[in-house]
Order: sequence, then structure tokens, then C-alpha cells
Amino acid sequence: MNVMFAVSSGRYTRPNFILLLLIIIQLGLHRVEGVWPLPQAFTSSTERYSLNPQAFYFGYGKQSAAQQGCSVLDAAFKRYFSLIFPDYSSANSVLRFSVDKPFLVEVSVDQDDCESYPQEDSSEKYNLSVCEGKASLKAETVWGAVRGLETFSQMVYQDDFGSYFVNKTEIEDFPRFQFRGILLDTSRHYLPVQAILKTLDAMAYSKFNVFHWHIVDDPSFPYQSSTFPDLSSKGAFHPMTHIYTQSDVRRVISYARLRGIRVLPEFDSPGHTKSWGKGQSDLLTPCYRGSTPSGTFGPVNPVLPSTYQFMEKLFKEVSSVFPDSYIHLGGDEVNFSCWKSNPDVRAFMQKMGFGADFTKLEAFYIENIVNITSALNKTSIVWQDVFDYHEKRSSLSVVEVWREGCYLCEVRRVAKAGIRVILASPWYLDHPGPTHNWARYYTVWPLAFK
Repeated sequence: MNVMFAVSSGRYTRPNFILLLLIIIQLGLHRVEGVWPLPQAFTSSTERYSLNPQAFYFGYGKQSAAQQGCSVLDAAFKRYFSLIFPDYSSANSVLRFSVDKPFLVEVSVDQDDCESYPQEDSSEKYNLSVCEGKASLKAETVWGAVRGLETFSQMVYQDDFGSYFVNKTEIEDFPRFQFRGILLDTSRHYLPVQAILKTLDAMAYSKFNVFHWHIVDDPSFPYQSSTFPDLSSKGAFHPMTHIYTQSDVRRVISYARLRGIRVLPEFDSPGHTKSWGKGQSDLLTPCYRGSTPSGTFGPVNPVLPSTYQFMEKLFKEVSSVFPDSYIHLGGDEVNFSCWKSNPDVRAFMQKMGFGADFTKLEAFYIENIVNITSALNKTSIVWQDVFDYHEKRSSLSVVEVWREGCYLCEVRRVAKAGIRVILASPWYLDHPGPTHNWARYYTVWPLAFK
């Protein structure tokens, strides 16, 4: 509300003085509505309660399936105490608090999934009720409770004197979409583990729940495989400083788990694999110039039995390292020119009856990789390129739409085929546009089709 008031002879006129007094009174009444993302149902009051970090506690409800010793919630209690009272440890001797009444955040969950990992179908629903002296947080799972604790932390604020407050509030919340992901490419730009952990923190603050780890690509292979150590020792930017050891990967997965975040690994093939060939001979297709090899290599060679033996061993390891039930197999942007130049590949094409249609050869390759991961009890995700040319669409489980253009047309086609869709196209953060108009990321309507 814009308010104007007049000044006459250096003094307020009486009506405007009263109006100014009302403004001052209103400024003292805080209504906190800055919870992000906005909950499904949110009722906040101007009635507020003082919080004293010396008399503030987290606890478990008597009927809660999870109790003290729950790794996810015990860690969350410590983490959120520091987030709610960020200056308490350093300034507690200076700050003065207006009340010493205790305040309890009581958490109750229906399922004891404290030692498990978040899954595709894990409920993140929670109810949060804040009244004098107590906040009651109820959720079906610990993952929903973690989302509720994030919401509570966003509701706490300080006045000009450093005192903490929270308003009387009722919230019912659940995510609209079950998959809310951030993709990091650690091949083109190696990211230290600490930077990945900071990203996971940022994801937790916005209630994102999938870390899509595009861990390898053409430029480098930083994942240190125990089965094929040459992949990183020869394919990484540096074999010691620019790799992710098995310990690093476990650390990232553990850190993500405590924040209710799934770690989805992507090992993209048959394209985007130049770095793979440095540590694994005979994996990539030799390119030809006329009838002689040119000395360069193209995508993974789809005609050799050794290719699939290698992939089976690699994905067996990857499946044991990454606990999530999903794995991203890529399948995008395959350049067929090298395959076309190779006489062995062309002979295989004729033998299989593919003619000159190299999309059928890629479909053959992807089908084999999907079967390998399915045998390892992993559900595969592929980029939209695979859907566009794949005749056996019934074998596909999840398709990720990434190309520009009419991406909702593609989403509709995939959904119409009865396949689940991940939409990435409108949210490439390295393509902010000529005007860097970040607002356009918030105007996307993913279900704007019949």
C-alpha cells in the first residue's frame, strides 16, 4: 500500500499524524509469508512468539515411528538449529532475549525410514502447526519431515534488536511434481566435491530432490572406476586432482541422503564418450577416410560383443555404487558420420537388415544397454533423441525432454505413448538469453497441453 502524508510548517497535520502512527504500529506486526516454494495451504497470523536459542528444542512425538537415533532427523535437528539461529554460537553472549519460555518443535512420522534412501515414490507431504511454545510437524516419512523443517527455518526471523520470532501458522504442503532436479556437468567443468555439497545445500533450501550427476562426457572421465581404473587415470583432466574417488562419491550420496535428495548418475553413451576411449581400447568406433583408418574415433562401437561385455561390467559397478533405482543412459546427439565411414559397421548394418538407417543401429545399441541395466534392477532414463527414433517405445521407462522448440509438443507425444517425462528444455541455466531475463524460468507451464 502506498501512503502519502503532508507536512505543514514543519509539523504533521493531525489526520496525517494519526495515519503515520497507524503505519508505525503496522510495521511492528510481522506476517511472514516468505516460505519458498509457496506451500499448498498456508495460513499465517500476525500473532508471534519469541524464540530463545537457549530454550529451543527439537523432539520426537510419542507416537512417531522414528525416535532418537534416527540418522536423518537427528542430523536435520543439528543442521536446522544452526540455520535458524545463525549468530547464536558467536554472539550469544551479546544478544538479549525477551523471554525464557521453552519452545519445542515436535516431529512425528508414520514410517521409520531413517536408514533408507529417498525413492521416486517417497512421500514429501507434511503438516506444520505453530502455536505458543510449540510447533507440531507431522509427516508420512522422514523426507517429508525434512521439508517441513526447511519450511519452519524460513519462518523464523529477527527484529532490529536481534531477538528471534516465529508467527502463528498452519501449513499443509506436498510437492506438485515428484521429480525436481538440478543437473551438474562435472566433465566439461570439473567441480570440487565441496562445490557439489554446497549445491546440495542450495537444493535443500528450495526443496529440490534429485541431483542429476552428469558425471562423465567427451572432455573428461573423472569418475574413478574400481573395475576400470584406466578410465579416469587416462581420461580425467588430471588423474589425481580432477577425479571423484569412490570415497568422494559415497560422501556426496550420504550428504544428499540426509537432505532427502536422490543422486541420479548419468553415463551417457554411445555419443559423448571421447574421454572413455583414452582408457578403454577398442571401445570407440575407428573412423575411416575412404578405405583407410583416419586415426580418429567416433561413438561407442555398437557392433562388437566386447562393447557390451565392458558395459555390463561398468554398469554392474555403477549400480552397486549408486543406490538409487534409476540410472540415466543418455543417448543424445549421436553423430553417425564415423559409423557411416566404418566398413565393419556398414557390414553389420546389412547383416541386421538396417539398410542405411543408422537410427536403427543406435536403437539396437540402446536396447542392449537398457537390457543390461534392467537385469541390474535399475530403471533407465534416456534423452528424447532415443524416443524420437526408437520403434520399440514400450521398452522405454522415462524420457527426458531437452531440445528447444516446441518442447511441450514433445512432452505431449511422450506422455501420450504412456511413458513418464522429465522436462528440462526451458531451464538451461547456462542459456539465460540475451537480456538475462531470469523471470522466464518461472513462467513455464509444464502441463499446458491436453
